[in-house]
Amino acid sequence: MARINISAQLRQRVSARANNQCEYCLLSERDSTVNHTIDHIRALKHGGTSDADNLALACVVCNRNKGSDIATIDPENKILVRLFDPRRDIWQDHFMLDGANIVGLTPSGRGTVSILQFNEPTRVQDRAFLQAKGH
Repeated sequence: MARINISAQLRQRVSARANNQCEYCLLSERDSTVNHTIDHIRALKHGGTSDADNLALACVVCNRNKGSDIATIDPENKILVRLFDPRRDIWQDHFMLDGANIVGLTPSGRGTVSILQFNEPTRVQDRAFLQAKGH
């Protein structure tokens, strides 16, 4: 697969807009051991573009788990739902923190929690550690 070249200026714009946090799980880039990546919300193979309106800052884990997916199955209702879209959706409308767990509040939120594996044990442990440190 060809690597998409995002200019340094565009990456900075996307990062600043996201306040240097993963736009999916909210992990701050300063709390990550590797730089966050630029995610195509709607993958190029699904007709997405490389402009700022289709790009999000994502931690490596969220980006890897999302891949080119744009939809998933809501684990509660077993229906097809679109994934959370940081350009169209408000995080707090779809998710809430319950301690160190991220809870999906809507079908899209629940599906995103599941497919991006927000509550995989290591991620919850890391999130609890960061919360205890005030991050």
